[in-house]
Amino acid sequence: MSDKDRMNLLSMLDAIKKIIEYSEPYENADQFHQSQRDFDAAMMNFIVLGEMVARLSDDFIEKYNHIDWFKIRGFRNIVAHEYFGIDAEEVWQIIQNHVPKLKNDLTKIINLKS
Repeated sequence: MSDKDRMNLLSMLDAIKKIIEYSEPYENADQFHQSQRDFDAAMMNFIVLGEMVARLSDDFIEKYNHIDWFKIRGFRNIVAHEYFGIDAEEVWQIIQNHVPKLKNDLTKIINLKS
C-alpha cells in the first residue's frame, strides 16, 4: 500500500470516528436530526469520506473491491449537492448499519503488512 493510500485511509477512519461520536448520544434519526450541530458535523464528515475515496489509487480500489467505493463517493455527492433533501432516517440507517463495518474493513486493511 502506498503512503498516500495509507494516509487517505487514516483520514477516512478519523471521519468515521467523528460520525460515530456525533451520532452516539441519540437514540433515533429524529433526535439526531434535531441536533443541527451534530447532524451537520456528521454530514461534513461523510463529505470527507467521499473525498478521501476519490484520492485512493485505482490499484488500491481494485485490490480492495469488496468495499463499495462507488457508493461511498456517491453518498458524498448526495450530501454535498442535495443537502436539504437528505432523509435523516436514511442517514441514521447508514450510520447504524454500514459505518461500523466500513470502520472494521478499513482498520483491517491498514493493519495488513504491505
